[in-house]
Amino acid sequence: MMGTLSDGTWLSAARARAVALASLAVTIGMVAWLFLTAHGSLDAHGRPLGTDFSEVFAAGQMALHGDAAKVWDWPSHFAVQQALHGSTSVELYGWHYPPPFLLVAALLASIPYVPALIAWQAATLGPLAYAAQRYLKLRDGWLFVAGAPVTLICLTHGHNGFLTALLLGGGLLLLERRPLIAGLLLGCLIYKPQFVLILPPLLLVTRNWRAILGALGSSLLLVALTLALWGWPVWQAFLDSLPLTRHIVVEQGQAGWFKIMSPFAAMRGWGADLAAAYAVQGVFSLGAIGATLWLALRSRPALRNAAATAAALIATPYVLDYDFVVLLAGIAFLFKDGEEHGWRPWDR
Repeated sequence: MMGTLSDGTWLSAARARAVALASLAVTIGMVAWLFLTAHGSLDAHGRPLGTDFSEVFAAGQMALHGDAAKVWDWPSHFAVQQALHGSTSVELYGWHYPPPFLLVAALLASIPYVPALIAWQAATLGPLAYAAQRYLKLRDGWLFVAGAPVTLICLTHGHNGFLTALLLGGGLLLLERRPLIAGLLLGCLIYKPQFVLILPPLLLVTRNWRAILGALGSSLLLVALTLALWGWPVWQAFLDSLPLTRHIVVEQGQAGWFKIMSPFAAMRGWGADLAAAYAVQGVFSLGAIGATLWLALRSRPALRNAAATAAALIATPYVLDYDFVVLLAGIAFLFKDGEEHGWRPWDR
């Protein structure tokens, strides 16, 4: 019996497809319920549709109206969110991103809120599902992205997890075949700097100079665009906001320890002081990065890539539930490697 369980053949394509379809049906039903019971841009509970998308759209509005540098001022940003939804009871969704993500926010804010939310999620989830189908060479590869439970979490938050997974997964996939393009994709992750701790050592250890050049090129281009549009004040405002963000959002867990998925947050949620929490986080961060670098030197690219997606999440003290969309890319890498090189017991 244990042998039958461990080889994984009982998890047939038909069974996997049935589970994914059931999960997708739940996702569609819950998202539909949120929209059908909404009043304007607020859901039945008075929360913004897409919750965290509220901060993105409000930031974009401020950028379009000449107040880009005030996006990192929490009272100013909160006032715009309240005006946007016509309610003083909405919660504050703080903006903590570097200026390059303001380019996306401004583009989205050029159309009304609800269409912008739908377009944003469709324009990022769609390519991720398509990429999974092309890479896995499965006719229903898209289903395992669309039906993943974490997809529902990202959709209801209106977040950028799909874009992060697409850039990180695509960049890792192309490291050997198209290193310059891979670097260009990875450099765009400058908007999510806490997730790129694994990338500099990985690219250096593998001596992928073209990828490094591409990453520097795309990240510097995004910086240059923000400077051309809004000048140095946006960067100064971002840098000035970092101590408060670290203290309130990361160390005090403003979003709730139940939403932050890091070893640091687990320790803080259990009552540990900052020194102990940072120490535990450091052990996990170094372990995850070290294991990925070891795989980069000694194992197959797909296994290295899978480890890199996990390390991107483990190595930062600030990672939330919707960010785990990144692991869909990691799971795809593991599945592809298993199908091509065979499965160990329990792997499948």
